[in-house]
Amino acid sequence: MAAETLVPNSADEAAQLFGDGDGVTVFGGGTILMPAIASGRLKPARVLLLHRSGLDGLSIDGGIVRIGAMVSVGELAEGPDDVLARFAREVGDLEVRASATVGGNVCAPPGQEAQRGDLGAPLIALGARVRSIGGGGERTEPVEDFLVGDRGARLVLEIEYDRPSGAWSAQTMRRRHARSYAIANVAICSNADGIRVGVSGIGPTAVRCRAVEQSRNADDVLKDVDPVDDAVASAEYRRKMLTVLVRRALDEVESS
Repeated sequence: MAAETLVPNSADEAAQLFGDGDGVTVFGGGTILMPAIASGRLKPARVLLLHRSGLDGLSIDGGIVRIGAMVSVGELAEGPDDVLARFAREVGDLEVRASATVGGNVCAPPGQEAQRGDLGAPLIALGARVRSIGGGGERTEPVEDFLVGDRGARLVLEIEYDRPSGAWSAQTMRRRHARSYAIANVAICSNADGIRVGVSGIGPTAVRCRAVEQSRNADDVLKDVDPVDDAVASAEYRRKMLTVLVRRALDEVESS
């Protein structure tokens, strides 16, 4: 039986059709969904296509950067050189970046053989907030809180953050293949209140590392994260390299 296809023409219509998310599969760029559907691992009953929803805006207004859920990773990669663009350039390859969306990257479910959601680290470091809708209505929350919630039950509308003015560092270690797979990602941004540290590519979701923020000690990253084994790298290797990447990031920010 063919899936029912829902094609909203505005953000409001997308929110209405999504409802509480029950039984709805959201289709953004399709880089994760299409292989799952083609292989038969996923057989959606209702598909919400967002390509006409108007959720592809990217703007800076009053010092706040707003990124619609349907903005492509490629558009971020081609933008000004900042911590988010630096990570966007590492996602997949040109073809993947052209199709993959920011909302899809944030909502990506855990991968079976490689970790996903690379953009979580820089978004945490930037203090980004996610505006979404679903059961209980619309809400805006810190990205680190959104990531540990029930992402599948929320429709991401927009991500926003205050335009950074301090130093930043982007450190990543990847296994090169036909596409690029993360072993570990570390992002640090400084501001008037101190630093924010985000880590991704080491487990099912990106994590904010408050222990490192407080101590400025790279070894403390392992108090906040628990690296996993997968086809890309072992958990033990990730533990060793993660502290190296955090130390490099701290040194770069502190010397800026």
